[in-house]
Amino acid sequence: MFGRVLGTTMVQVARSIAFVLFPISFIALLAWATAGSATGNTGDPLRAALWIWLGAHQVPFSLALPPANIAGYLSYLPLGAVILPIFAIRSGINRVIDRLDNDTSLLPLARLLFAIEYSVAAMLLSYFSSTQSVKPVWYLAPVFVFPLVLVTAATVGRRLVFGQAVLYGSRALALLLGISSIILGISIFTHLSTVKNLTTVLEPGILGGLLLLLLNILYIPNAVVATLGYFSGAGFAVGSGTMVAPWRFDLNSIPAFPLLGALPTGKSLFALFGIVLVILTGALLASWTIDLNMKILVQSLVVSALMCVVIGIAGSGALLTDAMSAVGVSPWKFTLTLVAELSLGAFLALYLPRLGKR
Repeated sequence: MFGRVLGTTMVQVARSIAFVLFPISFIALLAWATAGSATGNTGDPLRAALWIWLGAHQVPFSLALPPANIAGYLSYLPLGAVILPIFAIRSGINRVIDRLDNDTSLLPLARLLFAIEYSVAAMLLSYFSSTQSVKPVWYLAPVFVFPLVLVTAATVGRRLVFGQAVLYGSRALALLLGISSIILGISIFTHLSTVKNLTTVLEPGILGGLLLLLLNILYIPNAVVATLGYFSGAGFAVGSGTMVAPWRFDLNSIPAFPLLGALPTGKSLFALFGIVLVILTGALLASWTIDLNMKILVQSLVVSALMCVVIGIAGSGALLTDAMSAVGVSPWKFTLTLVAELSLGAFLALYLPRLGKR
C-alpha cells in the first residue's frame, strides 16, 4: 500500500511542477527571443523559468551583481505568484485522491509524501539551476515549500477541521487585509499620474509592458501587507534606512516601479486613525467569542499573532542591492503592533461595559 501511494504521489508531483513550469518556460523563451542576445543560448531562458518557478514558491536567491560581482540578495518576492503553485498542488492532490479510489484512510500519508517529494524536487531544482551570478538558496527551499504544500494539501479532499480559535483569528486578520486592499486601491486611483510617470520612465515596450503589468499585479499582496503596516502605525521600508509611517517619513527617492506610485508623499497623522480600525477589529473579535469563553479569545489572539509573524516575514525582505536590503514591513514591529492593538480592542470590549455598570 505504501508503494502504491509513493508511486502515485511521485507522478502527480512531477505533473504539478510541469503544470506551472511549462507555461513559464514558454513565456521566458518568447521574451528571450524578442529581446535577442548575442552571447546567450536557449538554456538561459529555461534556467530563468526555473528561477521564476522557485520565486513563486518564495525561495530566496543569493546574487553576484554585474559588472563587479557585488553581493546581493533577493527575498522580497511577489506573494501573488504563490497562487500558481497552489492551483497546481491542489490539482495534483485531487488526482492523487482519484488514483487511490477516494480511499480517505490513505489521504494523510498521501499528503505527507506529496509534500516531502515536492520539497525535495524544489531543493534539487534550486541546486542544479545555480550559476555564478544567481544562486537559489537551495537549503532553504524545503523551509518555504514544505509548509506551503502541506497547508494547500490540507484544503483538498477530507479537509482538516480547524478549531474555533483558528477560524476567529484568521477572520480578524482577513478583515484587516480586506480593508487594507480597499485603501490601497483608492491610493492607486488617486496617484494614477505618478504611476503613469513611473511606467513611462521604464519604457518597457509592448511585451515588456505586459510583463511589467503582470509583475505589478503579483506584487499587490505585498503592497496590501505594507498598507496594513502603515495604517497600524508600524510602517514599512522601501530601502535601507527608510521609513514610511503616518508619524515618520524618511524616503528621498523610490525605484522606478509603477506600484510604488501609490506611496504617501509625507507624514499624515490623520492616517493614525487606522489604529482605531485595528482596535475595533480586536473588539469585534471579542464580540465573536463572548458567547464562548475567555480561553477561545486568548487562543484567537495567539493564532492572530502567529499569522502576523508569517505575514510579516512574507511581506518583508531584500531586493537585490544593499541599498534595498530592507523592503516591506518589519516582521517583529508588524506583529507586536497588530497584536497589541487587537488585544487592546478585546480588553476594552470586555471591561468597559463592566466599568459602566459600576
